[in-house]
Amino acid sequence: MGQNKEKCVMVFDSDLPIGIIANTSAILGVTLGKKIPHIVGEDITDAERKTHLGIVTIPIAMLKGNKELLKSMRKKLYDSEFEDLIVVDFSNVAQCCNIYSEYENKAARTPQEEYEYLGIAIYGDKKKVNKLTGSMPLLRE
Repeated sequence: MGQNKEKCVMVFDSDLPIGIIANTSAILGVTLGKKIPHIVGEDITDAERKTHLGIVTIPIAMLKGNKELLKSMRKKLYDSEFEDLIVVDFSNVAQCCNIYSEYENKAARTPQEEYEYLGIAIYGDKKKVNKLTGSMPLLRE
């Protein structure tokens, strides 16, 4: 799949404090970088021969949602129609855990209806991503 056919978005619960949104964005971005390493460019050298690590090579739209929209969107993303998209979510289940094994255990015991999503990242076919998020507003102050 060529980059012009791909799209990446992050959708956040805009009712959350800016610090929680920023932290959620960082968590989603790190996971995306691991799952889709080809979207991170090569390291570059500036005019003074200083190295700068590669950054993402495609735009990532930051979109405004709310708790209900995120829950509904996450449910849709489990449908077979969207199974080829890469989806990263960050939820209340993960947020309250300090140790990854604690998160694993809590997730295994928590039914889907108790999940509240702080943010969701979606990457893949542009048409499918647009179908889900095309009418959503950008996240602004």
